[in-house]
Amino acid sequence: MIVIQELSQFPSLSHAVVTSGTFDGVHIGHQKILTKLIEAARQSNGQSVVISYWPHPRTVLKPDDDSLRLLSTIEERIEALRQFGVDYFLLLPFTREFAQLSSEEYIQQILIKTIQTKKLVIGYDHRFGKNREGGFDYLQANAQRYGFEVEEIPRQDIDAVGVSSSKIRTALEHGDVATAARYLGRPYSLTGTVVKGKQLGRTIGYPTANVEPQERLKLVPAQGIYAVKVRTATGLYKGMLSIGTNPTVQGTQQTIEVNIFDFEEDLYGEEITLLFFSYLRPEEKYSGLEELTNQLHLDKVAALQVLG
Repeated sequence: MIVIQELSQFPSLSHAVVTSGTFDGVHIGHQKILTKLIEAARQSNGQSVVISYWPHPRTVLKPDDDSLRLLSTIEERIEALRQFGVDYFLLLPFTREFAQLSSEEYIQQILIKTIQTKKLVIGYDHRFGKNREGGFDYLQANAQRYGFEVEEIPRQDIDAVGVSSSKIRTALEHGDVATAARYLGRPYSLTGTVVKGKQLGRTIGYPTANVEPQERLKLVPAQGIYAVKVRTATGLYKGMLSIGTNPTVQGTQQTIEVNIFDFEEDLYGEEITLLFFSYLRPEEKYSGLEELTNQLHLDKVAALQVLG
């Protein structure tokens, strides 16, 4: 997949089949659209093109609203689209000026002049242009004038999978990583840098890597204990993860700490990825380190049962 971030750098394509959207999470609903896109490109011996925007439009249009949490960083989105088989990814900078483009300006400047679109594939509820004024009816009514075909993915095809980015966010906010994985078509992931913590875990036989998320807006699942897999530079390992404040040792700040099974390498300063497989239990306060250690042993057994 070729990633392009400037309109002026977009190449001349023989038969561009295009879709657009934020594609946060690239979940199974998005994958329905991508499947249609790639099929249409192959049938016409053309090229599949995904247009997206960064930063997320809401952060630009509502800068004082800090409630938005993303299912995927832009790097994760690019990798998911690459694995899906998309040919070109046009990542446009979303600014207030860009938001003022009318639907007609968007079509003329981007879809026609830059990409020379031959076919546009969109979801049934896709809107574009200033105040989201453009949609399928407008495109279909003007398709002959624009010189490209428009295909809408029917509502029943998208609704059949029963998924949306907001549903996935809600599941994660309740610790339901199993439902999130089902909607995403893969385990939810969180990438971050390993930083120094209190190093208490190593004194009780359960050393942990403290993870600082790579992206501030990336959604961190609900507090609790999880069975996870951990991707490091050297491979994929099983582990158990705590998201919480460590109440047994009177912690106050939320931390993300992972105990990686059968692993002794130094990870400080390195980037690792956490893959969430199952919620094991809520965070609890214990009478002391001995009771905490006993519970960690039970957590490890439970995590290994989940992870196989």
